[in-house]
Amino acid sequence: MNRVSTSLMRSWARAGTRFLPFADAATEDLPLARLLRLSLFQVSVGMALVLLVGTLNRVMIVELNVPAWIVGFMVSLPIIFAPFRALIGFQSDVHTSRLGWKRVPFIWKGTMLQFGGFAMMPMALLVLSGGGNAAQWSPWVGWVGGGVAFLLVGAGMHMIQTVGLALACDLAAPEQQPRVVGLMYVMLLMGMIVSALIFGTLLVDFTPALLISVIQGAAVATMFFNLIALWKQEARRPSRGGEDAPPERAPTFRDAWHSFSAGEPGAVRRLVSVGVGTMAFSMEDILLEPYGGKVLHLTVASTTKLTATFALGGLLGFGLASRVLSRGADPYGLARRGAMMGVPAFLLVILAAPFDSALLFALGTLAIGFAAGLFAHGTLTATMNSAPIAQRGLALGTWGAVQASAAGVAIAFGGAMHDVINGAVPQYAPAFGYTSVYSLEVVLLVATIVAMSPLLRRSKAAPEVTLSASAPALP
Repeated sequence: MNRVSTSLMRSWARAGTRFLPFADAATEDLPLARLLRLSLFQVSVGMALVLLVGTLNRVMIVELNVPAWIVGFMVSLPIIFAPFRALIGFQSDVHTSRLGWKRVPFIWKGTMLQFGGFAMMPMALLVLSGGGNAAQWSPWVGWVGGGVAFLLVGAGMHMIQTVGLALACDLAAPEQQPRVVGLMYVMLLMGMIVSALIFGTLLVDFTPALLISVIQGAAVATMFFNLIALWKQEARRPSRGGEDAPPERAPTFRDAWHSFSAGEPGAVRRLVSVGVGTMAFSMEDILLEPYGGKVLHLTVASTTKLTATFALGGLLGFGLASRVLSRGADPYGLARRGAMMGVPAFLLVILAAPFDSALLFALGTLAIGFAAGLFAHGTLTATMNSAPIAQRGLALGTWGAVQASAAGVAIAFGGAMHDVINGAVPQYAPAFGYTSVYSLEVVLLVATIVAMSPLLRRSKAAPEVTLSASAPALP
């Protein structure tokens, strides 16, 4: 029996390295078990994304009748914190601590912010639902409480993800860093898929009290996952912050940013392309589930599981992108193809309304996730390739800051646009407001394709490839 167990374990290890995306990121010094444990911080971020962008926005719009522009504003509130991702990444690069850590303090602060936001959220939902003693409170109290809760969760997510990815790069050898970060993003999608399925199952018989229990469980799970993820990951270096340490001139953020931005001629255009493309793939974030509820009459459980469908599409996109980029494909070309594939994906979602087809809606959602995965994979790979080794945190923070800021603006604008259009032409509501937003996203995707064309030509003119052909690229 012992021989059989040993044989099975060896077969599973070989299969995992072959089929699990980025499983070959593990090395003797950084085994797969340690990488998967570290990736739990991405699972907690994925769980929060499902709640914020999926379940909660649909519940507030459909079940609690909160105007979509208010929900869009709440979900986009983390945009206030998003531009600081570049600064956070830089600070974690140069931070000195008497405990000898530079990344861990930032991740733990982000964990506490995320936990605090989830702890406040039930109060806001109770006021918005008007149940029990909450009926005596004005609705604006619930709106403000919900906004603060969303802001705290979003700020925690930004800090955890930026510094957590930098820590993953610190632990890996330079040639392994792309694959390690890729594995982290695969685990983010896995966390979204599993969380969406669990939440959808728990909320089959929806009640506000049940939703509050789910949120409280997410708060506890966030603390649990992140504590396990951080345990004995970063080596302590007490001399960094000790009193006897020789004084060193810490580099300024301005100097680091100038070095990073001057490292590549197309850096600004790349960031603009990331912003426009992210807006195109994000404007529907708070509208897909309400669209399924109001237009296609799907249940809370069904629309929550659509988030898993979206994440599954992203996971498939990352897997294909990994295979293609490992053979030397251009990351700019991959990102551009992702934008091109997004156009028919949004058209499928638009056609779901006149055909009253949940199948078209699900296929379109899957295709949007797939195309967004290709786009994110390509742009992040290009950003990492252009960054010096000592500026990994800054590079990841810059990409994340542009992406998160663009997503926040797009989400808020999409919610407001939906309300304005449905208010102006109520005879065409509710479908017309949603499909108008999706049509604008198609236009933005076309603009992204045009903006990336010079980057693609410049990349073809420079055949040097930063990543080796044997190293799968980033998502």
